[in-house]
Amino acid sequence: MTKYNEEFKLMVVQEYLSGSLGYRAIAKKYGVGATPLRKWVRAYKEFGCSGLSVKKTKQFYSVQFKLDVLSYMKRTGASHQDTAIHFNLNDPTLVASWYHRFLKEGIEGLQRKPKGRPSMSKKQKSTVNNQEKTMSREEQLERENELLRLEVAYLKKLKAFRENPDAFLEKHKLPSHSNLNKKDFD
Repeated sequence: MTKYNEEFKLMVVQEYLSGSLGYRAIAKKYGVGATPLRKWVRAYKEFGCSGLSVKKTKQFYSVQFKLDVLSYMKRTGASHQDTAIHFNLNDPTLVASWYHRFLKEGIEGLQRKPKGRPSMSKKQKSTVNNQEKTMSREEQLERENELLRLEVAYLKKLKAFRENPDAFLEKHKLPSHSNLNKKDFD
């Protein structure tokens, strides 16, 4: 549940837009912060009433889309809110959280993580044990060798990314998100 409902936000924004009081005076009058009020006004100007609403369903974004958003923000020097508006996102805190997770964890931080506790099914364990028992010693060693090769390759890429994230992102950049509305800046 959100702290302020859509009707309240709309009333406060319309009072500000009427021009009678400034941000601080209206924020003090209604007991809200000046910063959220500025964000509400900006979202209302860009998206109308829908900019003030809270989404009922959770939207999932691909890792590539998140990288495109962060790349745009870095390239242009835009704020979190400017970037959110450019990509038609009405929540600039979403962009901020992607940015901080990317700085902390890298690309892995932008991937969807499963929610909740993993199941404790005994059937899964028994099938894994049965597979290992049926594999010959040679097959087990080959599997272990392959897993070690994958781990080494992963660690090399991780090291390269940590040493120079910009070069890594440019090298692994995919085509930009096709659903974006391009604005004409003439």
